[in-house]
Amino acid sequence: MKINIQTVHFDADQRLEDFVYDRLDKLMGRYKKVIRADVTLRLNKDLAQDNKVAEIRLEIPGNNLFVKKQSKSFEEAADSAVEVLLRQLEKYKDKR
Repeated sequence: MKINIQTVHFDADQRLEDFVYDRLDKLMGRYKKVIRADVTLRLNKDLAQDNKVAEIRLEIPGNNLFVKKQSKSFEEAADSAVEVLLRQLEKYKDKR
C-alpha cells in the first residue's frame, strides 16, 4: 500500500508521521487489497479548540472510502478516522 501524507498550515514531525503509518498498518492487517491511502492533516487556525483535522481517503478496488475527523490533537483525529475506516471496510467486505 502506498501512503501519502500531506500537511496544511504546519509541518509534521517524524513522530506524528510514524503514528499515522502505524494506524494505517492496522487497516492492512484487516484488508490486504488497499491500493493507496491519502492522508491530509490540517490545522484550522480559525477555531480555538478541536482545530486538528485528519482526512483519510482509501483507494480500494472498485471503491474509495473517505473519512474526515476533527479533534484536539492530530493523534486523536487520526485514530478515530482509522476506526471509522475499519468499520467501513468491514461493511464493504460483508457486501462482497
